[in-house]
Amino acid sequence: MNVFDRYAPFVQDFIYRNNWESLRAVQVAAGDAIFNTDCHVLLSASTASGKTEAAFFPILTLFSEDPPQSVGAIYIGPLKALINDQFLRLNDLCAEAGIPVWHWHGDVAQSHKSKLLKHPSGILQITPESLEALLLHKHAAISRLFGDLRFIVIDEVHSLMRGDRGGQTLCLIERLSRLAGVDPRRIGLSATIGDLEGTGRFLASGTGRRTIIPKIEAKGTRWRLSMEHFYVQGPQEEGADRQESALPVLEAATDTAPANADPGIGYIFEHTRGKKCLIFSNSREECEAVTTTLRQYCEARHEPDRFLIHHGNLSASYRETAEMAMKDEEQCLTTVTTATLELGIDIGRLERAFQIDAPFTVSSFLQRMGRTGRRGLPPEMWFVMREEQPEPRAMLPTTVPWKLIQGIALVQLYLEERWVEPPKLDRLPFSLLYHQTMSTLASCGEMTPAALASRILTLSIFHRISKEDFRVMLRRLLETGHIERTEGGGLIVGLAGERVTNSYKFYAVFQENEEYTVRCGSQELGTIVMPPPAGEKIALAGHVWVVEEVDHKRHLVYCEQVKGKVPAYFGECPGDIHTRVLERMRRVLDEEKSYPYLMKNAAARLLHARHTAANSGLTREPLICLGGEMWCLFPWLGSYAFLALERFLKLKCAPQLGLSALDSSRPYFIQFKMKAGPEEFFRVLAEMERQPLDPMELVYPGEVPLFEKYDEYLPEELVKKGFAYGILDIEGMKARIRSWNKDN
Repeated sequence: MNVFDRYAPFVQDFIYRNNWESLRAVQVAAGDAIFNTDCHVLLSASTASGKTEAAFFPILTLFSEDPPQSVGAIYIGPLKALINDQFLRLNDLCAEAGIPVWHWHGDVAQSHKSKLLKHPSGILQITPESLEALLLHKHAAISRLFGDLRFIVIDEVHSLMRGDRGGQTLCLIERLSRLAGVDPRRIGLSATIGDLEGTGRFLASGTGRRTIIPKIEAKGTRWRLSMEHFYVQGPQEEGADRQESALPVLEAATDTAPANADPGIGYIFEHTRGKKCLIFSNSREECEAVTTTLRQYCEARHEPDRFLIHHGNLSASYRETAEMAMKDEEQCLTTVTTATLELGIDIGRLERAFQIDAPFTVSSFLQRMGRTGRRGLPPEMWFVMREEQPEPRAMLPTTVPWKLIQGIALVQLYLEERWVEPPKLDRLPFSLLYHQTMSTLASCGEMTPAALASRILTLSIFHRISKEDFRVMLRRLLETGHIERTEGGGLIVGLAGERVTNSYKFYAVFQENEEYTVRCGSQELGTIVMPPPAGEKIALAGHVWVVEEVDHKRHLVYCEQVKGKVPAYFGECPGDIHTRVLERMRRVLDEEKSYPYLMKNAAARLLHARHTAANSGLTREPLICLGGEMWCLFPWLGSYAFLALERFLKLKCAPQLGLSALDSSRPYFIQFKMKAGPEEFFRVLAEMERQPLDPMELVYPGEVPLFEKYDEYLPEELVKKGFAYGILDIEGMKARIRSWNKDN
């Protein structure tokens, strides 16, 4: 029987109603794997290929034949916006069959959640954080809610595999399965996976089942891609004719930005009129600044505001207003956003995506471009690279347009090799260990140390954690009052621990800053970090506000809207760039190849950068003299190998080489003063590399490198160990030093 014939009649009717002439390859592959095996399934197919339906068509068919006696499937999504979107899509599909669909996250009404608790059934859509809260507060009800759970669908699985959030998701699935006495199959969905086999093993962790990874042939897709460069001030780069592009020619500007506009933002303003677009920025600060500027341009030209804003610090009402407005096919609006609209959500006939500067990963580039290209349109992205014009006497490394080179490298890695970053699964997750220990104690009540260790250390994500490390952590938590010992010798959550576990912020394992809720009258605008004193201005929700009062006790800021422009601040947002990206950047500077998507300014800026690189030799020689005793090292290493090298130079090599005034621009270059010459530099590095190196030796004296959210509650020795053995890429650094020794 073919897959379509195996589907339930209501699924077949849904396909007919939507005028689908045939099933897509991913739907055939998913149906075969889910209907005909008992394995986990990993579906990797391009954005908008129908992965969600591919997973749920067979699941719903099985449910219609044998209805589950509890929640039958959990859908775990990384973003509230994605869950809201999928909730509407699945509701339409399930309504006819009478299979209920529930969604559960912080913005969902309590009445909706209460109905699920009374009548557990159908499909539950939830974020990892809300699932944590459910396990914590409804511990006794888990077996009733999930006693017949058969499937767990994890959407955008790649986004959960580069930090503690993916580990938390695995822990939650394993804890829930034990409590409910079930062994559900796991279905992973993603458009951008760098290592399918590794992801398949991650998906199957702790189950003993294998993961089927169907090979799905991707149809060739024609992209509309452009990349332009702008100096923020002053004349633009000149000297290169616009290249003939193999891609469709971009149309001329349809309107004009105000005189004296920021050239890059003006370019975006000019090419968004009459179109539905997304503008991606790499930080919430930039997101706010760009929105404010674009709205000012509308005001200057006496036009209606056509720009929306969407990021994680905005209130639910602001985010959902933007989501609904973008789905309206009649409106031609543009939303400025961060990664919050990067994943999965279908916002209709989106015509164009803009990316300000380069994203950190190939995966992110593909996801962001994948928001376009639906409804039969080709995917379309316009990169807008911006930089300050280098000073005439600026030193060599600051004259390289790093973001432009990085953007080209990301695109080329995918075009040439279909390369995407592999998952990072080898960290020592001590912060997550604290979190899951406290969550388990808070939900289960008193446990003996042995029972607690057995419960936690058997979770598959903690396979690298020793019993001794766990004992060290428990001793620290007893000393600080996070846990307490009862008269009977058991462990319970202590007073200090209750202050942590009772906060809604405990549900998340990703790093958050101390946030203040911002209000204007009865309207909640969102949150900010480090509010300024009364009388100062803040930027939020794409407008400027003057602070009237700050209530530090309740974490509230009261303000009034004013005109003007002011930078916004939400905390640090570091990127994690892979070594392959840096190596491809070196080739971009070294090769003579032209790229058909480069526009006039970008092509000229690249030509200039290549000329600089050729004259200085920075792609051929890693160490360049900037004059006198000032040197610059170009290691072409990813973020964590670069971090290891930086520390290796300071802690192991500085005395022999007379290194001082070391200043890094991660992960591009390191500047320093040095008494020695190049030969001695490479000789000392090679000698030190050959000596045994304990990663702990690269932790600075007195340093406690707090990297993850709950590191502050851990013993210092575990924080240092987690950083040294789990974060620093020692092997990547050592391999690069060996290659230099070979070349020299």
